[in-house]
Amino acid sequence: MLLNVSGEIIGAVLILIGAIFSLFSAIGIVRLPDVYTRSHAASKSSTLGVLCALVGTLLYFLISDGYFSIRLILGIFFVFLTAPVAAHVITRAAYRDKVPLAEQSVQDELKDYYMENEIARIEDKVEIVNYQTK
Repeated sequence: MLLNVSGEIIGAVLILIGAIFSLFSAIGIVRLPDVYTRSHAASKSSTLGVLCALVGTLLYFLISDGYFSIRLILGIFFVFLTAPVAAHVITRAAYRDKVPLAEQSVQDELKDYYMENEIARIEDKVEIVNYQTK
């Protein structure tokens, strides 16, 4: 009996923590100024929120009922793997598409890197064209 109650409490606390992190994520998505900071809020806190909720559910069923769910383990694994990667890809695509940073941004560390690579890419294209015309 005591084990079931402690399983319910642990599960409920983790699910509540997950809900709080998901709420922070929603607030961050609404309040933050540009796609880059919104992506950060969406990937970090929502991933943590979903992971806490799934771990809480897993522990609840494991402690209370003695039921181990491989589906929850797979869900935890795939959320942990895909959410940050998807946010990174979306942010990188936005940067390459020249979506402007917020006015409050003080530094753009990727600008020099992409400018150098863009110049090198243009020079390569010019060399190819020159070689083909000869």
